Amino acid sequence: MEIGHQFMTEKENKSIDNNFKKLSIQVGLNGLSFCALDTISQKILAHESIPFKTTSTPYLLLKELKTILNENNLSNTSFKEVMVVHKNGFFSMVPKPLFNKEELPNYLKFNAKMMANDFVVFDELVNHELVNVYIPFANVNNYVFDLFGEFTFKHSGSILVSSLLNNSSQSIEPYCYVQVAEREMEIVVISEKKLLFYNYFEHKTKEDFLYYLLFTLEQLELGTENIQLRLFGQIEEGDERYQLCHTYVKNTSVFVPPHSFNIQPVDWETIDFTILSSL
Repeated sequence: MEIGHQFMTEKENKSIDNNFKKLSIQVGLNGLSFCALDTISQKILAHESIPFKTTSTPYLLLKELKTILNENNLSNTSFKEVMVVHKNGFFSMVPKPLFNKEELPNYLKFNAKMMANDFVVFDELVNHELVNVYIPFANVNNYVFDLFGEFTFKHSGSILVSSLLNNSSQSIEPYCYVQVAEREMEIVVISEKKLLFYNYFEHKTKEDFLYYLLFTLEQLELGTENIQLRLFGQIEEGDERYQLCHTYVKNTSVFVPPHSFNIQPVDWETIDFTILSSL
């Protein structure tokens, strides 16, 4: 899939009339979202999440992004910082001792159908000895650069894994975290503040959801009697996916990730944890 041509990321910013606003935009082929923050009061100024009815394309994704930014008057607003979060399956998490920045395409050759002009980049997960190699949506990056000037971008997995590792304990007992979206799930398994596993899956049914979870635990040789399963995102106790997980995994519960933002309770349930962690 052609999503990663090279782009520019340095440009003089627009004149900034409010130096305290930060914008984070998450883009993926199954949906997009944004969140604007006042960094002084830690108040969420605006947020929205748009799930797509069917899997989109990079071209249609960009078209939808332009619409949502215009409708919310964000394209005419100046921000101190802008972050773009790329959510896709075109990545590979590499232990830092094995990482060589001259070999970026080789880390992805089994994960994605690459084209000769795809632009491969990487995020270093500071303090965790991990590097995430991935292909960003270059058309989105180019548009954001034209609109806001200089900005930062990362892969969603880099932010999610770093946030969970930073907030994990030294417990020997393994924890399996699953961030749930309408047709997506991200699985992170952590033990003793070390990453055992991270991957992104697309699912259509609750049975698909359960299969990816149980298959992951089986491959890691983690028993369903001992693993601590923490579900968060678009899931709550009582829904079908939760009940199915609880049937097979004894220690299942809904996880409420920590945050320090000024958010109404109803809003907290609707804002993606990864996009909050990127602010």
